[in-house]
Amino acid sequence: MSKSVSAVPKRRIRPGRLVLEICMVLLSLLFLYPLILTVINSFKSFAEVMSDVIALPQSFSSANYAYVWKAVDYPRLFLNNTIVTGIGLAGIILFSSIAAYKMSRSRSRMSGVLYMLCIIPMLIPFQSIMLTVLQMAKALHLSESTWGLGILYWGFGAPLAIFIYHGFVKGIPREIDESATIDGASGFRLFFSVIFPLLKSVTTTIIIIDVMWIWNDFLLPLLMVNGSPATKTLTLAAYTFVGQYTSDWQYAMTAMVMAVMPSILVFILLQKYIVRGVVAGAVKG
Repeated sequence: MSKSVSAVPKRRIRPGRLVLEICMVLLSLLFLYPLILTVINSFKSFAEVMSDVIALPQSFSSANYAYVWKAVDYPRLFLNNTIVTGIGLAGIILFSSIAAYKMSRSRSRMSGVLYMLCIIPMLIPFQSIMLTVLQMAKALHLSESTWGLGILYWGFGAPLAIFIYHGFVKGIPREIDESATIDGASGFRLFFSVIFPLLKSVTTTIIIIDVMWIWNDFLLPLLMVNGSPATKTLTLAAYTFVGQYTSDWQYAMTAMVMAVMPSILVFILLQKYIVRGVVAGAVKG
């Protein structure tokens, strides 16, 4: 006796959804177009770049990348970027998570005032305070050093991190704190052994956001570490190929590709945690 095989119904694509997907693809290509042009022109000679920016290179050669690697001392600048980003991330995550936890667990009015004071700096443009920050950094001997630049990022990155952490910690039941206290944990032991492991998703989100920001930042490093070749960052290296009277655009675009590629790889590898962490913080908060 033959068995009848039921046909699997095909999934129907709604016209509205199809139009939305096409629009999103076109919008993505629009945003990616400058990056695509930068990559294409990084393989061209100076004459090809000046003759036609949009055209493909006559031959894909790695000569530009080899020259930029040696000209800017790429390994040294990569190490500078890593130090600045590492110090900045460590301070932002440490101080922001502790501050957010303490303020979210406190029911006093002062805690609410402190929370508002911590997140209000997100609304202040950096350009309005950059001269004051520069003078303060010089007074504290933080300028012209990679570790000093990393410390400065603590203050600029903490407001957003506190905002995200605060919303997430509010959703963690207080009974967890009470149980840990009964077991003998208190203070920093309670936070680092019990609470901080629960913040893994939002911590990953903050890491991705801040890596993209600190690694590719241009203005603050330009003000703080541009005076010495030993302390420059990768984005500043790309700027060295742009002069007042002449510019090596092929090298500038090559240096820019080499500068942003590590942060793009980090984003690609960890991008799934961004939505997960932000949504978790929003729902729990």
